[in-house]
Amino acid sequence: MLPQTAPHPHPLPTRGRGGARTAARALRGMVASLALLMAACAPSVIPAPPPASAPVTRPPPETPASAAMRAHFAAVQGTLLSRGLLRTDTGAADAPFSEWQLTENFIRIALFDEFQPGPGGYVQEERESRLRRWVAPVRVGVRFGASVAEPDRQAKRGQIAAYLARLSSITGHPVRLDPVTPNFFVYVVSEDERQALGPEIAAAMPGFSGSEIAAFTAMPQSTYCQVSVLSESATGIYLRAFAVIRAEHPDLMFRACLNEEIAQGLGLPNDSPRARPSVFNDDQEFALLTPMDALLLRILYNPALRPGMTAAEARPVVQMLARSMTGDGA
Repeated sequence: MLPQTAPHPHPLPTRGRGGARTAARALRGMVASLALLMAACAPSVIPAPPPASAPVTRPPPETPASAAMRAHFAAVQGTLLSRGLLRTDTGAADAPFSEWQLTENFIRIALFDEFQPGPGGYVQEERESRLRRWVAPVRVGVRFGASVAEPDRQAKRGQIAAYLARLSSITGHPVRLDPVTPNFFVYVVSEDERQALGPEIAAAMPGFSGSEIAAFTAMPQSTYCQVSVLSESATGIYLRAFAVIRAEHPDLMFRACLNEEIAQGLGLPNDSPRARPSVFNDDQEFALLTPMDALLLRILYNPALRPGMTAAEARPVVQMLARSMTGDGA
């Protein structure tokens, strides 16, 4: 995933539609008056033909670059599955966890950053940070590239809506689809479409630098998906997020990206090799949010914690919450 960034926020421009609605009402009134006048003068009315159905929009032909990426990730998923990875179970049978493990995993995942800014973009360097999360409702706008066919869009939109409802239930924080006024953008795009996303990223994430935009448009093949978040540097409050998921992913890899990137965009930005069972681990063992991950999110949005806390300030609260959730007094 991509690091969290904290430039000064700026509002996005909006378009008013009041004038268009007023014009439409006036036009309907003129049409109704004309219809009454014609009915008074004519002995009969010939019914109008039924409106033509809207043409079905088909995606453009797949480009060679996208076809190659689709084949690559189909092979990647096959290899991971053959190794027993991308698990969809809970991990309870072979990966139990204690209060201590839950506490340590939360501190490492929520209060450390995986990447740091460098002169040529971001570099992987773990460093302690502060607790960050959303205060405003999370309004997720899903955007599909033209390469994604309508049946696939409907299926993916349904998966996303169901996952957002689960996240809202886990955290107690509003997380929902909002195609009109989103503050968390999720783009599902092909290889070629992703490379052309620069203007849309700049509009959605005001204050992003060229290198931050390039982290998406020049995303290497080794990166399956990623998310970046704008926050208030003084408070740790999240303001906007932008995620990209490759349209070429087979279904399970798409769901794995969806599970990890949106959860990370809620305030769990880091990964840890010790986190198990968890999607916040680069080993790809688990594809979907696990029971431990759900507890990490529940701790994150507990009112006993607040944005901006340091690891030292948060630790005793996290430990208390972890003990109450696991029933582990060890």
